[in-house]
Amino acid sequence: MLYPVLNAKRKRYSLDGIWNFKQGEYVPGVDARLSAEDLMVVPSSFNDVAVESEKRYFIGDNWYERTFRVPSFESDEELVLRFGSVTHQARVYVNGQLLGEHIGGFTPFEVRIPEELTIEKELLISVCANNILDHTTLPVGNYSEELLPDGSVKKKVSENFDFFNYAGIQRPVQLLVLPKARIEDIVVTYDIHGNDATVKVAVENTANGGNATVTILDENGEVVAKGEAGAELEIANVRRWEVLDAYLYTAKVELFAGEELVDEYEELFGVRTIRVEKGQFLVNDKPVYFKGFGKHEDSYVNGRGFNEAVNLMDLNLMKNMGANSYRTAHYPYSEEMMRLSDRMGFLVIDEVPAVGLFANFTAALSMNRGESKPIKTWEYYETMENHKRALKELVARDKNHACVVLWSVANEPDGAGEGADKYFEPLVKYVKELDPQNRPTTVVNIMMATPERDLISPLIDVLCLNRYYGWYVNHGDIEGAREGLRKELLKWQEKYPDKPIIMTEYGADTLPGYHSNWDVPYTEEYQERFHQMSHEVFDELQNFVGEHVWNFADFETNSYALIRIQGNHKGLFTRNRNPKSIVKLFRNRWNAIPNYHYKK
Repeated sequence: MLYPVLNAKRKRYSLDGIWNFKQGEYVPGVDARLSAEDLMVVPSSFNDVAVESEKRYFIGDNWYERTFRVPSFESDEELVLRFGSVTHQARVYVNGQLLGEHIGGFTPFEVRIPEELTIEKELLISVCANNILDHTTLPVGNYSEELLPDGSVKKKVSENFDFFNYAGIQRPVQLLVLPKARIEDIVVTYDIHGNDATVKVAVENTANGGNATVTILDENGEVVAKGEAGAELEIANVRRWEVLDAYLYTAKVELFAGEELVDEYEELFGVRTIRVEKGQFLVNDKPVYFKGFGKHEDSYVNGRGFNEAVNLMDLNLMKNMGANSYRTAHYPYSEEMMRLSDRMGFLVIDEVPAVGLFANFTAALSMNRGESKPIKTWEYYETMENHKRALKELVARDKNHACVVLWSVANEPDGAGEGADKYFEPLVKYVKELDPQNRPTTVVNIMMATPERDLISPLIDVLCLNRYYGWYVNHGDIEGAREGLRKELLKWQEKYPDKPIIMTEYGADTLPGYHSNWDVPYTEEYQERFHQMSHEVFDELQNFVGEHVWNFADFETNSYALIRIQGNHKGLFTRNRNPKSIVKLFRNRWNAIPNYHYKK
């Protein structure tokens, strides 16, 4: 799916701002509009804008409504509504007419407005954002209903994951005026040979008998290649996109119907290679070392709502620390974040919202001490259809991004559960079939799926491990944690010597300003000792190629999976992006580690 742009053939109008809002039952229509009694800002998570607890924690249908003036457009153009994301299921109405539905809360979708509706000068748009999660959805939740004394039904979701279930219209909404005969999709692939590159730009369009041309421009706007869409175009002395040294070319696509130019679009792309070989992760044939974070789209007031200022600040803070990468835990981040990462040269592990795929999540976190009756995850969950849909939409959106170097098919599933391999084998194969650049894959491993028990690792290219020795295991015991971490990582290295290993989560909750002379959990000193120990172990391993600390910043969590006080405090920064003492340790370490050739 193409990102919305403004040019001579395409117009866009923002519908962001204040919308009328209602939770619960509602039948949209021009004669029964929502009142302005309750208001909500778009984009945002409704949860943290709401003041009352019952509104913040509401589960069910969340209605948004506003009017907009119909812009002028020609007979060969049409109106399209585009949503960056609506969490988790969306229904879109215009003047009470259902125009489209979408499942999945983190990828964009479009809805065409029929011509018969556009004869009106003003249209009413109504959007239902349903935030129910169950055993069929991604993320996974535990859904239930409670009959109240007044006869009404209260819907409940116990999240099967350790972050807050923010919801609503969380990314921008735009009204697009597009040519009916238009460019629908662009796929950029390339092959590098010596100092040159052969680039192929495939174009999907709706023009009957139309033909498309491609002009490739460098960053100075100079033409470096030109030809028909789908043809092999040669770029001499190609400048490669490098880690933290990005270089982006522009593929300018022009669509013609006969001699008439009917549409145009410019797609940015970087030229770089990715390969996994002999325990190394190679970018442009050089072994890279991932330095960075697992993080969340999470900030005060906005919740998970789109905030370009927060995005840029986060990347600037990361770059200042010497970080070169991050994982989009645990869902696709905004398109704008991907575009920023392309420009700034960050490596991205791109993850679908496949989190909570562990039927005994809370029991597992407490090391299965009988807190719940075990359930066979892969017999109970019915997520395959939505999992494939999520992968398809993610690859369709992010396929041309140079920053995306690894697909994460899931986070912390029940990898040791019977049937895990049968569930993931077709998914790993599917994402490779979808991706025109054939990027490597991973499934992020949970603590309980040890080298002896895990069933998924043989299927994937890169081992990504989430481990908390010194926190959930060996809590407060640094030396015991050191021994446990070293022992397990050596087992992974011995079993899979040709697979690169990235530690995608490791961390300790820390309260800024809390200090001790001893190894006391939650103190800033303990956080430093924890990470120093972890890094010393990491540096002993040969095919260990990266460290993503959990987490970049403190973030909001639910109250179900783990009992926490105002969220997860494993961040190196507070939720409002103030640094903890640990930041200096990471800045010194990461700035001393080169992006390439750290592990010889």
